[in-house]
Amino acid sequence: MTKRILIALALGAAVLAPALAQLDTAKSSMIAVSKQMGVPVEGVFRRFSAQVSFDPARPAEGKASLEIDIASFDLGDADFNRETTKKEWFDAAKFPRATFVTTAIKPAGAGKYEAAGKLTIKGKTLDVVAPVSFRSEGGQQVFEGVLPIRRLAFNIGEGEWKDTATVADEVQIKFRIVAAKK
Repeated sequence: MTKRILIALALGAAVLAPALAQLDTAKSSMIAVSKQMGVPVEGVFRRFSAQVSFDPARPAEGKASLEIDIASFDLGDADFNRETTKKEWFDAAKFPRATFVTTAIKPAGAGKYEAAGKLTIKGKTLDVVAPVSFRSEGGQQVFEGVLPIRRLAFNIGEGEWKDTATVADEVQIKFRIVAAKK
């Protein structure tokens, strides 16, 4: 192929590709809330990235993908943080990233949407539907929601930690994604 054809193809792809919004990391958050012996325990993922392309007038054309750095999980204590990276929990050495990629987005009421997608944690991929609220705030798009998951479905908490009397199976993933409006 000639250089001119390659340039034309690249420009055409750039024009046709949906614009991906830039993540505002200072305003975004990813938090996991579980219960240990009935007491809520909150952990924050300090490092994650997101790519979002969304127009509320055309939600079906929207898409999003998130990548979470598992080793960035912070329970507020260095010993607990090290424990969660071990094989029995997240096995961060073998599975350093968790991901979510949308497969469909549909309206669910005023300012509300359902984002169906593939959630992968610890090498296990499951179909999930995340309820998402959306609003425009200044020059940014704000997406918030809570996704309930079952930790044992992803093999999080193996061996003695499978006992749900100590650590509950249900975990709430609270997310807030703030991105530049496109």
